[in-house]
Amino acid sequence: MLDWAHFAADVSACTACGLRSHAKQGGARRWRPARRLAVCRRGARGRGGREGRAFRRTGRAPSRQHACRAWNEPASEAVYIANVLKCRPPGNRAPTPLEVESCLPYLDRQIALIQPKLIVALGKSAATTLLHAEATIASLRGRVHRYKGVPLIVTYHPAYLLRNLPDKAKAWEDLCLARTTLRGIMDSGLLQTPGTVTI
Repeated sequence: MLDWAHFAADVSACTACGLRSHAKQGGARRWRPARRLAVCRRGARGRGGREGRAFRRTGRAPSRQHACRAWNEPASEAVYIANVLKCRPPGNRAPTPLEVESCLPYLDRQIALIQPKLIVALGKSAATTLLHAEATIASLRGRVHRYKGVPLIVTYHPAYLLRNLPDKAKAWEDLCLARTTLRGIMDSGLLQTPGTVTI
């Protein structure tokens, strides 16, 4: 069923890939539906990795304050963070194809429940998973893609930016593109945006 209670129960009970046996909890705990923007990343990292929270400051990477300035609105009222993986792999290793494929149906249900007007994919892993395309972040940036009919914009993962500070300017450009795209969607009342690229 398409409701939060059933979704949470299904995530908690899932044993499709074996990660659940290593995880303390499934990564789907904070339900805040009807957000205008969904930020999608590969998976939770440590104590601060729960879903649903708006941007948090991580060193010198883009923070919640950066997002607020880019979108000109409180991030906590507009943004929902969703993970491709609902359980974190041991040692935060890269997920296997089976683990990703097992979690994608849950992500699809989650997006249907959140009903975002726009998705921002953080990092190569999340972007290539959602777009079903093996490509670099550089080649995917600066355009509006689509996932399940929802416009999607790709940007760098904050962890990458901590190691590559010059690319922070590019990430800011991506946030500004997200703001412009989202404003266009909200103004038109439609999900279709000019110049959309479908992959």
